[in-house]
Amino acid sequence: MTRQLDFQQTFLRNRRTHISMAHGGGGQLTDDLVQSVFLPRFGNEALNDLLDSAVVPLNGASRMAMTIDGYVVQPLKFPGGDIGRLAVSGTVNDLAVTGARPQAIALGLILAEGLDQDVLEDVMDSIAATTAEAGVQVVTGDTKVVGRNQADGMYITTAGIGTFVRKSRLHPDRIEPGDVIIVNGPIADHGLAVMLAREMPQVKSALRSDVAPLNNMIQRLLAAVPDISFMRDPTRGGIAGLCADLAARTGWHIRLDETRIPIRPETHHAAEMLGLDPLDVANEGKVVIVARASDADNVLNALRNEPLAADAQIIGQVEQPADGLCELVTKMGGRRVIHKPYGEQLPRIC
Repeated sequence: MTRQLDFQQTFLRNRRTHISMAHGGGGQLTDDLVQSVFLPRFGNEALNDLLDSAVVPLNGASRMAMTIDGYVVQPLKFPGGDIGRLAVSGTVNDLAVTGARPQAIALGLILAEGLDQDVLEDVMDSIAATTAEAGVQVVTGDTKVVGRNQADGMYITTAGIGTFVRKSRLHPDRIEPGDVIIVNGPIADHGLAVMLAREMPQVKSALRSDVAPLNNMIQRLLAAVPDISFMRDPTRGGIAGLCADLAARTGWHIRLDETRIPIRPETHHAAEMLGLDPLDVANEGKVVIVARASDADNVLNALRNEPLAADAQIIGQVEQPADGLCELVTKMGGRRVIHKPYGEQLPRIC
């Protein structure tokens, strides 16, 4: 018992004085870092919103969306994608969920000495193909080279800007009781595909990452149903992190129905093998949509006409009381509170 207490005390002390892998996981430790280190120094109206992209006013009535993200996934190539497709899709999707139309991407590369140039060219080909798929261009960039083995081959940073063609405002403060929660398809494919490729390369599986740019699908959805309340892509922290965060931020009760959450059999099997909860696992081709109940059928009809959303489902609802909790109704009829993951169960998956 004494040894366990010493370990816990050391962990808590180091948490306050040293950065751990868990600080980058998109969970509670990431929130702690943002609140204690970044916001006190840089806080402003756009940053304090803590959305996937900052929405910045330009010239009075005009608005621009801006985002940036770093990618350190290992391995560089995985079933269904690679670090290049991941970087473009992640940046495009972060812009699209604000309602913006992505326009341009900046590309920053950190390459390790000794990287096979064929690998670099394959990743650049993937970036070119994904930007063409998304309808955006790489308009500027930067490349640095570091010592052998210092960057695990390659790190990528992408920044993006987007413009608004509609006056739609997608924001958590528009969420209200009665709203439904919709996801465009099966969850947890990306994180588990990467984890299997890295930790169990000998395992043969049909599981593939869902990584894809969603901006065109989202723009068509907004054209069909303009009054959507909010959208976010459930990347780090997964569905659990996103919905727990929304409940805490809005103050409403969010109820998820486990029987309605789509998950592929191979994904469920991989989660069981790795001892992971699929709700906590990152997605890179999924979007969670909060919409009025009266618009639910229109949202589903619009999504199910899309190749990336044929299996769209309503997975939950926003309810009273105003307790700020997210609750899962299990397949057995039980109930459990969903918490935002503390750290990161699956490091280096994005």
